[in-house]
Amino acid sequence: MAKNKEEKVKSPRFKEFRDAYAITKSVKPWIGALLLGVILGVTAVAIALGAWGGHPIYAAFIGLPSSMIVALVIFTRIAGSAAYASIEGQIGAGASVLMAIRKGWTTTPAVAVNRNQDMVHRSIGRGGIVLTAEGGSATTQMLQDEKKKSERYAPGAPITLIVVGDGAGQVPLKKLQKHVQKLPKKLSAHQMRELRMRLKAVGGMSLPVPKGPMPKGVKIK
Repeated sequence: MAKNKEEKVKSPRFKEFRDAYAITKSVKPWIGALLLGVILGVTAVAIALGAWGGHPIYAAFIGLPSSMIVALVIFTRIAGSAAYASIEGQIGAGASVLMAIRKGWTTTPAVAVNRNQDMVHRSIGRGGIVLTAEGGSATTQMLQDEKKKSERYAPGAPITLIVVGDGAGQVPLKKLQKHVQKLPKKLSAHQMRELRMRLKAVGGMSLPVPKGPMPKGVKIK
């Protein structure tokens, strides 16, 4: 009975790791060889140092788990980059990244969409209302329209406008999560909940955002 419970606890984490590895391998096919090389290389260095000190077996016991930790750290960094690369350019990529922010923010994808599939997403957190646009030049007017709508439903609430992209004044997709999470907290928890209730009725459109595990707290270079 206890064993079954343990398997249920471990299963979702293993599935998340497996999915992350599959996405990473699809973008960077050499990831498996790299991780194996890191494990073998670090273990070999540990054994060599142990042999020099007269304790090769003891060094092997220390080196193997250490090499796996090093490989895991390297994989986490590469997987974060690969996750963004796998969805970049897809419709709703910005919404997928925003919805992966689990703590303190809720995102309603595609509160505005035009015929060219330019879109605006609305996020609400302690930093207020964040309107994030992805698409072409039409998003400038779309953002202003959604800002007026938000001001009508939630007068006085702080509003931040973001355009996803690599141009001047835009926020790259891979930096979007961090950019939103770094916004200064301007609302209390009570004000945030009230704001969510006010804007809940406004809703958004049904949007098939890209699926897959998104990195949480991963530094991307």
